[in-house]
Amino acid sequence: MRLPGPLTLIPIEGIPEVTAGDVLAELIVASAREQGTPCEDGDCIVVTQKVVSKVEGRVVELDPTDLAARRRLVEAESVRVVRRRGDLLITETPHGFVCANAGVDLSNVEAGTAALLPVDADRSAKRVRDGIRAHAGVEVAVIVTDTFGRAWRIGLTDVAIGVSGIAAVVDLRGQSDALGRELLVSEVAVADEVASAAELVMGKAAGVPVAIARGLDPSFFRESSVRELVRPPAEDLFR
Repeated sequence: MRLPGPLTLIPIEGIPEVTAGDVLAELIVASAREQGTPCEDGDCIVVTQKVVSKVEGRVVELDPTDLAARRRLVEAESVRVVRRRGDLLITETPHGFVCANAGVDLSNVEAGTAALLPVDADRSAKRVRDGIRAHAGVEVAVIVTDTFGRAWRIGLTDVAIGVSGIAAVVDLRGQSDALGRELLVSEVAVADEVASAAELVMGKAAGVPVAIARGLDPSFFRESSVRELVRPPAEDLFR
């Protein structure tokens, strides 16, 4: 695995506030072109979960002061409660993600509402990818991201929750390291790495929901699924 050249991260600014039914790919293509950085073949378009959930109608009414209603909503979006601590629930979603409050989020949405994770973020990523191909005539990959905490580490980072056209994981097992030794366990979470890098130019409060990652190794680009990143229960030492 290598980068053929420098990696460039480009925030796409000027995307308007979206609502259910908006064509996100069309807005991305138009905004990227307007700021002078049109989408190109080989780009990876990184899109936040929040904007995807909004266009897909995954926003529900929720009184933020009604903790019981919030708990019921989180439990409804979960298949398993892993841990409870006060108002915080760590749960497993139907996608296989283990995260805080099943991804139910009250930030960057209208007061009195909450955003839910997309039902199938791989499908969401493919829809955006197909739309960019249709509107711009270029072949790109798409990653849908969300902000997750991590066990045993302080702080938040963005991770991939949906992919299309790019490997979620690059398997380096069987290759050699810099000293010629065979790699036995190296599986690189490329989609998570790109998601985290792109978040640096989007920010949590800057209102930039999309970025372009340009210059990725062409070998990363293939059909994939975010399921590659979900550890099977039989391999989970902490379950």
